[in-house]
Amino acid sequence: MMLALGMFVFMRQTVPFQNLQRSADYRWPSNARVGKRDAFQFLGPGEEKITLTGELYPELTGGTLSMLALYKMADEGRAWPLISGIGMIYGMFVINNVSETGSVFFADGSPRKISFTLSLTRVDDSLVALYGDIGKQAESLVGRAGNLLSQAGG
Repeated sequence: MMLALGMFVFMRQTVPFQNLQRSADYRWPSNARVGKRDAFQFLGPGEEKITLTGELYPELTGGTLSMLALYKMADEGRAWPLISGIGMIYGMFVINNVSETGSVFFADGSPRKISFTLSLTRVDDSLVALYGDIGKQAESLVGRAGNLLSQAGG
């Protein structure tokens, strides 16, 4: 597995990307001052975007059905968790754009080569906001387990 977006897994059999570009903006507006340089204030993180590009060869890799799955995910208008193959959690992302270009066609008109671009934008505030306080979740689970044990014992 190279990457997972929700339940869609990027790997050789589906959509193996060749390039992953990640960019994060940070907001630093300026305030003009007389006789001095502008004053800057950090307002927090801005947009975080990930763009995946690559080429599919349907005889060896995924093809039109794999791309169709990405179109359907984008149609749902939902945010999906993005997790790398080594377990790094990027956050919750929406699909902004899916584009593909077919070339070198078979006799039936299906492409032998599909070049694609997938553009994603992060929509969660932070991983803490996404998963909450792990300690509080653990306390809640322990409390629930204790209640279940007391009910089973009674």
